[in-house]
Amino acid sequence: MTTTVATSVKKPLVRSEAMQTVLAFAALIVLIIIFSLTSANFLTFNNVVGILLATAVNGVLALGITFVIITGGIDLSVGTVMTFSAVMTGVFITNMGLPVPVGILGGLAAGGLAGFVNGVVIAKLKIPPFIATLGMLNVAKGLSLVISGLKPIYFNDTPVFNSIAMGSVLGSAIPGFDIPNAVLILFITAIIASLILSMTVLGRYTFALGSNEEATRLSGVNVDRWKIAVYTLAGVFTGVAGVLLASRINSAQPALGQGYELDAIAAAVIGGTSLSGGEGTILGTIIGAFIISVLTNGLRILSVPQEWQTVVTGGIIVAAVYLDIVRRRRK
Repeated sequence: MTTTVATSVKKPLVRSEAMQTVLAFAALIVLIIIFSLTSANFLTFNNVVGILLATAVNGVLALGITFVIITGGIDLSVGTVMTFSAVMTGVFITNMGLPVPVGILGGLAAGGLAGFVNGVVIAKLKIPPFIATLGMLNVAKGLSLVISGLKPIYFNDTPVFNSIAMGSVLGSAIPGFDIPNAVLILFITAIIASLILSMTVLGRYTFALGSNEEATRLSGVNVDRWKIAVYTLAGVFTGVAGVLLASRINSAQPALGQGYELDAIAAAVIGGTSLSGGEGTILGTIIGAFIISVLTNGLRILSVPQEWQTVVTGGIIVAAVYLDIVRRRRK
């Protein structure tokens, strides 16, 4: 009887997530067709590369926040923690003269530490995720400004660092196919995230926490420990985004980052990750990130003012959340 009930509950969930992913992909195709018909410059190679580059940083951020949202939480600090990770990478490589790999690991560790602190504050101190991560948003922002001395940190003495994001392994192997490494890193991290979410204990408990945290606790699972692990993992993904951003612009800009969290959350929600928790896919999040990038790029090519681009993006987020509510009610 138990197996029958579990199966009957699981199948609608799988169909629901698959349908949401298909709808998101269909929306992406529609946007590409519309902007291709309205502007001859949209599908040029340089513009497509620009879209891919824009998606790389936001996509990696969205991967981390997908785990958090599936647990039923939220992380408003990913934008400034990304900046903090970039600044720490600059401190290690430029200011301290450490090898580039060590500096990169330091940046990832900075992101992971911020995520760990978020997890402890939320799990142990029982502070709501919205408030805890809002506090971390300001802490990370302030630390970035203090540590950098209010000045950008440049990587001019280590040109190899810039090639991490802007070099092209594919271009070296296939002449004329100069896709930046940042895009490859996005897809590699997406594959890693998908494997973690679908094939590990952490992934199973991520869904369990979002579906019914109290039932998970009563089954003997150390809910606090796994919640801390999820936020720490999200912090590591944020650190990867920070390193990518710093490599892309060849500097760590301490005032950059705030606002990225909105695009990351939007990408996850548009891709089918439910703000109520318990549902989400990595593939859907990647599609959602591309939708945000294509929409922003297309509106910019059509000379739509920046303020109206923000209005459109906000409207799409509200629509995506509403559709999620309707979908869950029908289930």
